[in-house]
Amino acid sequence: MSRTRVGGTDVRTAHQDLHSDQGALRGEHPGRSRNPLIKVADLAWLEFEKPDLDRAEVFARDFGFGIAARSESALWLRGTFAGSPCTVIRRGPASRFIGPVFRAAERADLDRLARATGSDVRDVDAPGGGKVVDLLDPSGFPVRVVHHAEELRALPEQRPLLLNFGTDHRRTNVTQRPPREPSRIQRLGHVVLQTRVFARALDWYLDTLGMIVSDFHFLDGQRERGPVMAFIRCDQGGVAVDHHTLAMHLGPGTGYVHSAYQVTDLDAIAAGGEYLAERGYQRSWGIGRHIQGSQLFDYWRDPDRFMLEHFADGDLFSRDVEPGWSPMSASGLAQWGPPATRDFLGAHPSPAKVREVLHALRGDNELDPARLLGLLKAMNS
Repeated sequence: MSRTRVGGTDVRTAHQDLHSDQGALRGEHPGRSRNPLIKVADLAWLEFEKPDLDRAEVFARDFGFGIAARSESALWLRGTFAGSPCTVIRRGPASRFIGPVFRAAERADLDRLARATGSDVRDVDAPGGGKVVDLLDPSGFPVRVVHHAEELRALPEQRPLLLNFGTDHRRTNVTQRPPREPSRIQRLGHVVLQTRVFARALDWYLDTLGMIVSDFHFLDGQRERGPVMAFIRCDQGGVAVDHHTLAMHLGPGTGYVHSAYQVTDLDAIAAGGEYLAERGYQRSWGIGRHIQGSQLFDYWRDPDRFMLEHFADGDLFSRDVEPGWSPMSASGLAQWGPPATRDFLGAHPSPAKVREVLHALRGDNELDPARLLGLLKAMNS
């Protein structure tokens, strides 16, 4: 078993011990492409449609977003960090997720994408301007890759609290009273998607956008059939980046699961959560700490039932860390915290879900009865 030492740390062993029983077996998916078309640098923003932009703005401010721009037809949300906006919500007839927008490392990457896919490079409708290429992934999600002309400037930060640890007393003669106010979003972290064509979609993101896998999940007793979930990060070589920028899992539906936004620390998560609860919003799951990614987390539903996550203190991996492999289970989602809720797992039965499952089982995709039963078992394990 190979190991890589970075700065005196055995990154292969450290990753395995925390995230999986073992690495890949012979012949399993390598978790990266040998010759990707380009390598995206990060998520730029996510795109949604909603009929009521006023209501969307109220929740956005309560959740902790800043407003980058607002018009009659679009609401652009941002974090405190310099860079691109986090989210755009366009006025539309119904609430729906449109797709993710990734940030190109170089302007020339857009030309390379356009030539390879037969697409055009066009102007992007976003604060700061720039160029964009429109793609379509195997699941049917519109995926855009953008190169920004001008970044948003940084905003004032929510400062982390100064903490005392055992005999390490950093704060004396001063009380600790974090205000009960919205968590101040710093940046967009990741998006999670469900797909019926997991293997095809996974290979597309690795081959086309140059992303690499941090962790794979497989179904108990079905490892030989390959993974059913992947936590995928950007490849910036020796620069450590978020454990996952995109996560995908096999399921009967195709759509948005949740998106995650970084805040300062645990107190920002907790105080911001109290603020949201006082205003009548629904917590989906939290507070806890994840296993894959290690983030402190707290999940909420907006008025249109979209799930959003506050997170802090996530793992950062460079290219040297190879994929971990572990069985999928609901109990394996967190190191500590309350059990994963049925709302978070999407396990509330409904006629619509039954129709979705029946449609998936009859379709040309990767879901079959054995896979479905394995997913249901994992959700309840």
